[in-house]
Amino acid sequence: MKLAEPAVPAPLDPGFRPAALANRAFREGLEASASRRPVAIALERGEGLVSTFRTEVFAADAPQAPSNLMYIERIVKFLLWQRGGWRVIVGGAPDLADHIRRVYSAAGARAFDAEFMGGVYEHPFTVDSVPIHEVPESNETARPVGGHLEGCRIGFDLGASDYKVAAVVDGETVFAEETGWDPRNQSDPSYHSERVVAGLRKAAEHLPRVDAIGGSSAGIYISNRVRVASLFRGIPKDLFDAQVADMFVKIGREWGCPLEVINDGDVTALAGALSLQDQPVLGIAMGSSEAVGYVNSAGGINGWLNELAFAPLDYQPDVVADEWSGDRGVGATHLSQVGAVRLAEVAGVEFPEGLSVPEELAHIQSRMAAGDERVPPVYESIGSYLGYAIAHYADFYELKHVLVLGRVTSGPGGPLLVERANSVIKTEFADIASRVSVSLPDERSRRVGQAIAAASLPSLE
Repeated sequence: MKLAEPAVPAPLDPGFRPAALANRAFREGLEASASRRPVAIALERGEGLVSTFRTEVFAADAPQAPSNLMYIERIVKFLLWQRGGWRVIVGGAPDLADHIRRVYSAAGARAFDAEFMGGVYEHPFTVDSVPIHEVPESNETARPVGGHLEGCRIGFDLGASDYKVAAVVDGETVFAEETGWDPRNQSDPSYHSERVVAGLRKAAEHLPRVDAIGGSSAGIYISNRVRVASLFRGIPKDLFDAQVADMFVKIGREWGCPLEVINDGDVTALAGALSLQDQPVLGIAMGSSEAVGYVNSAGGINGWLNELAFAPLDYQPDVVADEWSGDRGVGATHLSQVGAVRLAEVAGVEFPEGLSVPEELAHIQSRMAAGDERVPPVYESIGSYLGYAIAHYADFYELKHVLVLGRVTSGPGGPLLVERANSVIKTEFADIASRVSVSLPDERSRRVGQAIAAASLPSLE
């Protein structure tokens, strides 16, 4: 594929080649060619739900046909982490189906993705090829999410570097606190459960009673059960199955009230919808990784994964790889604390010995507040990443509001980051700029807004 240089570059990453520009160049090439064919990609996930995406590629005998492979593989990768699925159906292109099957095999470059999806949906991952007229249409469901403010509620938000709790009475926050922790490096499940319960008890001290508990957590949760989550990466599988999978179900029983836990990205979007009183909202939380969630135009969630931390946004071939999935140029490496630290090192910022990644980010923020001229390019670079990422996301989501939260956005660097992202969109994507707003909530909401929104998840009925 042709990898275009961005008009609004990342100052500290001159090799940045946005996915949005590569895909646009590919489509422009198609428009100029008479040798093209339709392709449909359907993803089947639990309970027979299907998401179908339609596009075009060059005909198999066209000179540009080799570029089809990367184009389709990157789209399949994005769709898997956006919508989820254990089965990929490729319609109208047996050659491309064969390519996807090889890449997503146990011996292929995307073996991690195939194994992950199979585990989430408890079904072997498969890739099928069918004639295009046999590709199923989308069969989606959506459900209302949150917005229940009555009564005395606790909300919690579990991130990889800190957890937050909030006590809310009839929609008013009476207590909120943020506490550091290190869940990913722990092998004993009691580390996690004891801290969650301790946070709940501390919030409960500020309430006359507890009517409901809502939770936001990195990872994938189905009916309050933990399916896959980086927070529990250090726990052996047997202990995970015995003590972690039903941890929140057990906590709900012990507290004797409605409890609901969903992905932190969806709570980010919910926080935005509650603040804006409008939707659709795409929420992007930049913390230890990138967490994304989506509230649709009807005010509900689609049941998609929205795990765009693993979705590619930078197509430069030698860009840094994600430590978990092994893929390159994904959200986790660019829109996160890790990305900020990587860029700061390029800028020449020195870090004291022995700091954790969250502490390194705090050091970057302190240097920014002190006027260190090496630091603004860090935020400008992340802002360029974000602007082009949003343009890429617009190919797959209906967008109106994009709300940006998370530890990376705290302090004076946050507004600079969002200003740069808006500059990207205005400069390169006028059609998106005319219909999509990108903004930050206030500072307090950026830090604890997800815990407060999470409190609104359970219905008391």
